[in-house]
Amino acid sequence: MSTHADRLAALREQLARQSLDGFVVPLTDEHLSEYVGAYAQRLAWLTGFEGSAGTAVVLPAEAAIFTDGRYTIQVREQVSADHWAYVGVPATSVSGWLAEHAPEGARIGYDPWLHTRAWVEEARRALAAKGAELVAIPANPIDAVWAEQPSPSPAPMSAYSDALAGRSSADKRGEIAQWLEDKRADAVVLSALDAIAWVFNVRGGDVESTPVALAYAIVHADATADLFVAESKLTDEVRRHLGNAVRLHDRAAFGDALGNLAGKRVVADPAGSVAAVFDALDAGGATVVAMRDPVTLAKAIKNAAEIAGHDAAQLRDAGAMVRFLKWIESEAPKGDQTELSAAAKLREFREGTGALQDVSFSSISATGPHGAIPHYHVTEESNLPIERGQLFLIDSGGQYLDGTTDITRVVPVGDPTAEMRDRFTRVLKGHIALAVAIFPEGTVGAQLDSLARRPLWEAGLDYAHGTGHGVGAYLSVHEGPQRIAAPNYPGGGPAEPLKAGMILSNEPGYYKAGDYGIRIENLILIEPREVPGADRAMLGFRTLTFVPIERDLIEPALLTPEERGWLDTYHFEVLAKVGPTLDAEHRAWLEAKCAPIG
Repeated sequence: MSTHADRLAALREQLARQSLDGFVVPLTDEHLSEYVGAYAQRLAWLTGFEGSAGTAVVLPAEAAIFTDGRYTIQVREQVSADHWAYVGVPATSVSGWLAEHAPEGARIGYDPWLHTRAWVEEARRALAAKGAELVAIPANPIDAVWAEQPSPSPAPMSAYSDALAGRSSADKRGEIAQWLEDKRADAVVLSALDAIAWVFNVRGGDVESTPVALAYAIVHADATADLFVAESKLTDEVRRHLGNAVRLHDRAAFGDALGNLAGKRVVADPAGSVAAVFDALDAGGATVVAMRDPVTLAKAIKNAAEIAGHDAAQLRDAGAMVRFLKWIESEAPKGDQTELSAAAKLREFREGTGALQDVSFSSISATGPHGAIPHYHVTEESNLPIERGQLFLIDSGGQYLDGTTDITRVVPVGDPTAEMRDRFTRVLKGHIALAVAIFPEGTVGAQLDSLARRPLWEAGLDYAHGTGHGVGAYLSVHEGPQRIAAPNYPGGGPAEPLKAGMILSNEPGYYKAGDYGIRIENLILIEPREVPGADRAMLGFRTLTFVPIERDLIEPALLTPEERGWLDTYHFEVLAKVGPTLDAEHRAWLEAKCAPIG
């Protein structure tokens, strides 16, 4: 089996054969997915990095890996400093680094199916200043040297019921057609896998933890569509479900189809479609309208059926979480459990619901120092025993047909220190501040982000990630465009007004490198709020997650009366909602956990 050093050397040899002086390796696929199939895990294969966001650049004499603040510790644990320089983003961009480090006159390759057009233009400008050239490579050179590269998943596509979706696919396509008419466009290209799943009311199993199928689509102004998906994935049920208004093609025919839209005004989303899509449309003579597709926002605003499904999924998942928390509280102090065994046990409890389709992401089962790595991924090599004196952090979620869950809780193993209690309580105060926020329509998430940070800022502390991300409806656990994050934090981005029906996470945290990590995460739904005397429409959050927050980590003296009131009310609701679903033993445990904080 080759080492990562061997793989880096093999890639450099391949680049030389292709007359290239460098290559850029992002962690994504041709749909710009965050979580990708095994065949697209090129960054992990090359470097050993197993985080969910990153990029590598390979030059003849040096190489660098770029990660944000969530992975500062993890990248150093997983990627050898002997061969790779660690570069933090956004402080340093990939294109900026290339401008500094690429040899003069160099030819730097990139895969146009793995980058946005905006990135290509930025990198091209940066390299031109150095007299270097950015070169599109039709066949990814990593694929040429990755001998054991898996094939794309053969999992079948499945129909998703209109009852769970809340709308038919025909209704959604009709709305898109009206949007196209309003924009004076003929068609829109859809590349994002969750967008395609939402529009056509289909799901799949091609990406671990995300129920999507590898496909592309073009929706036309007459509400018909062309769907590009491997024929082997199409069952008779799915064909009937899609109907005659959806023309079916092999996924490999997508590129040629883009070239056949000459004379058409075609919308392509600059943030959701790769550079190769724009290149093919341009080459084929289409007039490209670069703007956000109409699915992104429509998918984010959940309808009544999706909200009801999510409530049901949350209640089901809460029962599994309560059973797990009681188990870990009892078993961890015995010294027989590890990060992997804890993650496996939690999955067992979720499977016990009889409704789990998959986990919504690989559980972040992190004890002690690993808790300080926000997106830690446990492996056989990194697996630690859970020991007394540590904090055990578990960030996890489930995929159910009626909803997607995501929750983080922290459990002390033995007695926590005064510092742990202080930090946990400050995180809790920030969590409460966001949960009770009331804000006018038009507010963007960045305006709310500091509410969750203030209790930590007052102690000179902070966390290096956003406070909230969007969540899909039996789709991606990370969904845009909604987010709660300032632009200078990972997860930040273009300002997106928050709207009723959006689901987000509320997850402030604190991380002490080498010691412990804290994060408290619930999901929240944006709803209208009636405010007496208000002269504008107001919004607020309804908490969707009902699992007790560890009372042994709370310092009551740091809480205001209003914060204590929120916590007691929250725990009253937890007991009222989840208690009836439990047996007597687990209900008694939950009653103790949900008692007034005092």
